[in-house]
Amino acid sequence: MKPQNDISKEVIFIQKLAYSFHIGNDKNKSKRSRKTIKNGVVVDKVFNNNAIQNSQQLSKVNKHNLRKYDDKIELIEIICGTNNLYEDVKKLYVQEFDEARKEYNEKQTRNDRKIEDYFSHISSNAKNDLACEIIIELGNMEFWKDKEDSYKRKMTEVFKEQIQDLEKMVPSFKVANAVVHYDEASPHLHIVGVPVKDGNKNGMKKQVGKSTIFTKESLREIQDTLRIYCKESFNKIYNTNIELLEKLDGRNDDIPIKNMNKQYTYLKENADRNRERLEQVNIQTKDTLSKSNEVKEIISNLKPTKISKNNYVISEEDKEIIYNFAKKVDINVEGIKNIDDLTSLMDDFEHNLKNRTNEVDDLQLQLKEKNQRIKTLEKQNITKQNKIAEQRKEIFSLKDEVSQLEKLLQAWQEFWKKILEFFQDKFFSSKKEDTIYKQVMDEMIDRNILDKKDIDYIQNGYYSKDNDDLEL
Repeated sequence: MKPQNDISKEVIFIQKLAYSFHIGNDKNKSKRSRKTIKNGVVVDKVFNNNAIQNSQQLSKVNKHNLRKYDDKIELIEIICGTNNLYEDVKKLYVQEFDEARKEYNEKQTRNDRKIEDYFSHISSNAKNDLACEIIIELGNMEFWKDKEDSYKRKMTEVFKEQIQDLEKMVPSFKVANAVVHYDEASPHLHIVGVPVKDGNKNGMKKQVGKSTIFTKESLREIQDTLRIYCKESFNKIYNTNIELLEKLDGRNDDIPIKNMNKQYTYLKENADRNRERLEQVNIQTKDTLSKSNEVKEIISNLKPTKISKNNYVISEEDKEIIYNFAKKVDINVEGIKNIDDLTSLMDDFEHNLKNRTNEVDDLQLQLKEKNQRIKTLEKQNITKQNKIAEQRKEIFSLKDEVSQLEKLLQAWQEFWKKILEFFQDKFFSSKKEDTIYKQVMDEMIDRNILDKKDIDYIQNGYYSKDNDDLEL
């Protein structure tokens, strides 16, 4: 018989999607392989990689990402840049590096050390990648296979927020072009950009710096944070509540957290009762087995009656013993029947225990996500605090410059006041000995150093509205 207060086996299934963040990288870091790739010749698949090392590879990425080979532009959506990824990257190079390139060239005494075009310079340089491609995907083919196109297209807004979050997290990664593909198994985002390292002491002040900006540690943090942001963007835009699969594996069921304590208490009490029932059945079984030997001995000692050998004489005492034994057997059989119910209860317990384990895993994952978000916000806060400190220094510096300018202006005002008083005294004097100054004034007028307005100002200390009629 089933217990009255059984826990419902109903499980709330929360869909979990896989998140993928892939950054193009070299599969072989040897100088020989990089040089071979740079030259555009692949003699063995060991040299294959998916990094954008030169302009030839950038051109291939341009054709693939923007579907230049079949012109099916209606199946893609450009959300950053233009329909020419190659030119977008070249334009970004000019914007980010041209000033630093000119500054670097001015310091060079030899023409062969000057850089005429930084884009071409990096394209032919075996040490650096020309650009960097990031591919982001949420959900797999199984999830997207039965979704309508209008449903899929909403991923554009999700991916736009991913780009915004990426630019906030890695401001030194400059996005040149971003496009969403809707013509494959699942919608996914291609981002092509250039990681820029500023403040270099050797060479150009600004340089391409992929290995400095994208390290194993920074990539792990970027992925951990962006996957959380992607889930939140998806839930907001699609008005749902999906969770993400863990990086290696995940579970697909969950139970409301608010019921956890109540259900755990019930399960514990139920387990205690079940344990008592098992002990009671064991005791009854042992007692029955012990009485069984006594009953066997009574039966073996029975004597037939004088009337018939098929009938046996039994005492009242032995009869009571056999009767009690039969009752114990009945009780024991009933207890054994209840073992089926007990097994069912234990199945329920195991089922709920698994759910509790899943729930704990989900809580741990949520905690990890929250901690990652806090860590990211703390870093962003530190960055903002540093910017505020720098801006305060600039403000103090500007205040000092303004103070110096005010002092200089005041000194010029005093000097000009003295000059005006001197001009007023000499230019408009009636003394014969000052005639030479009048000649100087006439010459200054002839040479367009002074005009009628200036003379009026020197004489009166202000500009007259009618100074055009003045005669000198």
